[in-house]
Amino acid sequence: MPTENAFLETGHVALRDRVREFAREEVAPHAADIDTRAEFPHGVYRRIAEEGLLGFTRPSLAGGDVLGWSLVMEELAAASATVADVALLAEMLALILDEEGSEQQKALISPLATGESLGAFALTEPTAGSDAAAVKTRAIRNGDGYVLDGTKAWINNASVADWAIVLASTDPEAGKDGITAFHVERGGFSSGEPYDLMGQRGISVGELYLRGTSVPEDSVVGGLGEGFEIAMRSLDLGRIGIGALAVGIARGALSAAIEYTTGREQFGRPIASFQGIRWIVADLATDIEAARLLVHRAAVLRDAGRPHRREAAMAKLRASDVAMKVTVEALQLHGGAGYLKGSPVERYLRDAKVTQIYEGTNQILRQIVARETLG
Repeated sequence: MPTENAFLETGHVALRDRVREFAREEVAPHAADIDTRAEFPHGVYRRIAEEGLLGFTRPSLAGGDVLGWSLVMEELAAASATVADVALLAEMLALILDEEGSEQQKALISPLATGESLGAFALTEPTAGSDAAAVKTRAIRNGDGYVLDGTKAWINNASVADWAIVLASTDPEAGKDGITAFHVERGGFSSGEPYDLMGQRGISVGELYLRGTSVPEDSVVGGLGEGFEIAMRSLDLGRIGIGALAVGIARGALSAAIEYTTGREQFGRPIASFQGIRWIVADLATDIEAARLLVHRAAVLRDAGRPHRREAAMAKLRASDVAMKVTVEALQLHGGAGYLKGSPVERYLRDAKVTQIYEGTNQILRQIVARETLG
């Protein structure tokens, strides 16, 4: 399927083609096993690191732009949404450390990018999901440091992370302006068993527990009370990435459907020759291209240093809805063959659903778009 547009320069096309080939050879063969085993894909993750795809936008590493990174996310997700998602988390953590961290904290970026260490971003809690400012984890001043207490929920890499950036309230009376980010090493937190997820089953999502965790003052990332805004800025990037990931899922599902419908014969000819099938494919291809353009527009705005919170929300909102629509229709085009456990389109459908939920539910994203549009 054509995937060219006016945003892409020669270097972007070359990057996309390189990552597509890498994903086809190094990621796709492991996708079904990652899904079945529901374990973090350590081996594939190391290969992604060796390919220079972790911390892709950081100047000290690959120094790529966000548009190029969105291409990386799409190509990885077309092969395995789990693999794309774990790479996305590394990007967000590298961004936070690079832009907000002390020199000591920035030293974490290199082992993160080489796959030697794994991090987590601990924002959400059992009672603080869409209302991210409602965190109950406390950080109480104690001498020359802080003591952290609380439970974090729905945390990617929870069971495998070597360290985490933890959002905790240092001033409950100040609301979101009293939330601070802390770097906490494992040992300062424990984790439960990973959740048994419907899709993207290798991202090791679970809970983190902080029980009287003492951290020094220099564990603060950014400044006191800046944690919520740090989180929101990182989510602006993350939503572009999730948008690209959703496009990748949709494209992978449609590609599978095209392969199946051109090979499956009924009534003496391939079912792809029937107008009813052809029009479905035409609509899905159009939806995917429109979603991709929204993602690329948001990426280009971020690369230009222009405001893009609205556009990032739009991109993630539309792309995730498209991913659900395309995967449902792709399964339908497979008929009974698509409904079998282990069918690629069955996995794509399960992987797509969470893109409408994490990094801001699509209902919350509509609120953001409305606020940024109407004031």
